[in-house]
Order: sequence, then structure tokens, then C-alpha cells
Amino acid sequence: MKLAGQVALVTGGSRGIGAAVCRALAADGAAVAVNYRASEGPAKELVRAIEQAGGRAVAIAGDVAEAADAAAMAARTIDELGGLDILVNNAGIARDALIYHMGMDDWLDTMKVNFGGVFHCTKAVLPHFMAQGSGVVVNVSSVMGERGWIGESNYAASKGAVNAFTRCCAMESARFGIRVNAVLPGFSPTELVAGLTEGETGRSIRKQIPMRRFGPVEQIAEVVRFLAGPESAYMTGALVNVDGGAMTALGLGRP
Repeated sequence: MKLAGQVALVTGGSRGIGAAVCRALAADGAAVAVNYRASEGPAKELVRAIEQAGGRAVAIAGDVAEAADAAAMAARTIDELGGLDILVNNAGIARDALIYHMGMDDWLDTMKVNFGGVFHCTKAVLPHFMAQGSGVVVNVSSVMGERGWIGESNYAASKGAVNAFTRCCAMESARFGIRVNAVLPGFSPTELVAGLTEGETGRSIRKQIPMRRFGPVEQIAEVVRFLAGPESAYMTGALVNVDGGAMTALGLGRP
């Protein structure tokens, strides 16, 4: 187990990609703090499943959009699991709308969670990582941060901010032995993007993906696990696409 003895905090870890990441890290030996904001039941079920498989895990409530919550989540992870080595910034929301119809809250709430959460949680763990001279941050971004798509301006802008932050944070923290990378999933069937991956819309989008399929959350999680582990020890500031080749193609940016 390549992550034996490591401790990971995964934000938005109760469902979707986050839950798959928690399972992948735990299967590779890491103790996992499963962060959730409202989904207490699924978070505790995931903790039980990890423990039944012989791993260590704890469910930790907190809103990543709040700096105080982020600091408390990091402190509680260190206290309850005995340390902190890996941060996976996965928590995110979507408020899809055309710019013409988009309200201020649609834009601001998306930025607060998707980018604000990455900033707050990274800042919360940096003192600990710097003091121990090591640490890994993996940001779950999106290919939307590098391309345009109709109805996604707020979401794409938030993920573009995450990508830029990943590069800058990698530069600032490398001298402390800290690595910072990002995974950019394409379309992966989760509750967050159910409107884009189901029905006729989903069939239309699949035709625009060179591999002609959506990416299972488990495959996204395996790339996160790779970036968190020793195999990627010489990688920092990288944005890794996991999208079935979607970003290689020219499309209309619509279903």
C-alpha cells in the first residue's frame, strides 16, 4: 500500500467523485477524513464501509466556503487521525444558466464554493504542511476551466480560477516540499451534472467525446490517487485532463 501511514482530507467526500476518491485513497492505505456539508448520512455510511474494509476514516462536517470551517476541518483531521499529508479539494456546486438570465447569487455562490473552498482549505493546511516539510494538494477542477460551454460561464470561471491558483500555489510551496496539482475531469455521471449526462442531452454530448463514453468516477479517483502518491513525486503545477479526449476536439460547445 503506497499511502500507508498517510492521512488525507477530502472535501465534498460523501458523494460522487469525492466518495470515489475517499475509497481509492483508503484502499491504498491512507486514513481518510470525509468532509461533508449537508450529506451526513452518506458520509457516515462511507466511513463505515472504509472501516469494515480494514481502513481508518472519520466524517467531518464543514462548509468549505467559510474560512473558519476550513481551519476547523484541518485541525480536527490532525487531531482525530493523527496527522495530515494529503488535501483533496473536491467540493463544488453548479448553478447553470445563460449569462443573460444569471443572477448575482448564481455567480457569487459558485465562486465562493468552487474557488473559495480551494483557497480556504489550502490556506488552512499550509502551516502544517510547511512545518513538516511535505504535503500534497490535489484540486479537482474541470475541463470547463480551459474551454467554453453554453450555460457554464460561472462554473467555468470558478474552475479557471482553480487552475490558475494551482499553478501559483505550486510555485510558492515547492520549496517547502509541498506539491500542488489538479485533475480536470470531463463529463462524469454524478448528481452535479445529471442534466448533461442523461437522456437525449447525454447521448448528444457522448457523440462529441472521442472515446464516446463518460468517465466513471472511479477512474477520476484513480488519477487523484496517483497525484497523491509517490509515483508522481516529480509533478507539481500540473493540470491533468481526464476527459476521454474531449479537449482534443473542436466542438460547438453545446449539447
